[in-house]
Amino acid sequence: MADQTPSVTLCLAMNKVKPYLAMVSLQFGYAGMYIITMVSLKHGMSHYILAVYRHVVATLVIAPCALVLERKIRPKLTLPIFLRIVVLGFLEPVLDQNLYYLGMKYTSATFTSAVINVLPAITFIMAMIFRLETVNVKKIHSLAKVIGTAITVSGAMLMTLYKGPIINFLRSGGGIHHGTNSETSDKHWVTGTLMLLASCCGWSGFFILQSFTLKMYPAELSLSSLICLMGVVEGAAVSLVMERDMSAWKIGFDSRLLAAAYSGVVCSGIAYYVQGVVIKERGPVFVTSFSPLCMIITAVLGALVLGELIHLGSIFGAILIVFGLYTVVWGKSKDRKSSAESLMTPEKGGTNELPITNITADADDDSIINRPAGLIKIQTKSYLNQET
Repeated sequence: MADQTPSVTLCLAMNKVKPYLAMVSLQFGYAGMYIITMVSLKHGMSHYILAVYRHVVATLVIAPCALVLERKIRPKLTLPIFLRIVVLGFLEPVLDQNLYYLGMKYTSATFTSAVINVLPAITFIMAMIFRLETVNVKKIHSLAKVIGTAITVSGAMLMTLYKGPIINFLRSGGGIHHGTNSETSDKHWVTGTLMLLASCCGWSGFFILQSFTLKMYPAELSLSSLICLMGVVEGAAVSLVMERDMSAWKIGFDSRLLAAAYSGVVCSGIAYYVQGVVIKERGPVFVTSFSPLCMIITAVLGALVLGELIHLGSIFGAILIVFGLYTVVWGKSKDRKSSAESLMTPEKGGTNELPITNITADADDDSIINRPAGLIKIQTKSYLNQET
């Protein structure tokens, strides 16, 4: 037993470290996607076609997993669910991705990774509109969500309206930064930022509609593969209209193929699985709190690889966005704890038991084994009148 104690301790320590390593690795993966995508766009790849190829790869990665892992729990695909999937396939794979890539092309990879941190704030605002979130101004943690959202939006506005002088943290002459590219970025900086913000709105709308759709179609992998498939169909239709030159669809073994394969596998395949596992173990607040790390990694890689210039306005705006983001995350985490305590404390109008859902099921029914313990009361069929 004494010999097994160190190994047991090591296993416990590794289990605690795994979520942190997974999320840090994922941020490096996202940062790599920003850089590789920026290179492919600067080499002339159409962002419309890149979005289509990305979701082709994502469909090929996710669909086999969905067919195997969810073959027993996949519900019937009805017309209302299909129509929602059509809208989801337009919001994220088509609208969000194209505005995102075009905004990145007009600004920079570093700037894009910073603006994307506005996503939690926009999602929170839309969740309030659709009554998925509530705010009690009498509670500090609830008020913090509103204040954090306002700070985050202010940071995004600062980055949009003010560039400021160039800050040379790293002196590198490499990359693909040229004068003409800088002039184009300066000319379209505000337009690119507005496109990135519109991209975040489309992504937030995708999250809101996805939360409603999952209640009707609770098969995450299957839903994701169908969304990617619809994104391919709708994105291809848009691309054929916007890109009349069929030669734009040709890609070789270059940065174009790398961008499509990398973003499809890492950012739409592996990322989905990793985030799902970590969310089940630590919750979405834990996952969201690592997003600013991607901005820092992208800024360093952008300066080294692409020779991107960092402006003072981007730094101040990014600081405000990160501060506002963590304020929202803190308020959200305290909000959950407060809700749980109110349900457990009789003096606050709650009970000593957690919410119970009565479910009629056979005694050997394992369809609810994945639900949180203590939240479900199984009401088995009565066999008292049967002879034993």
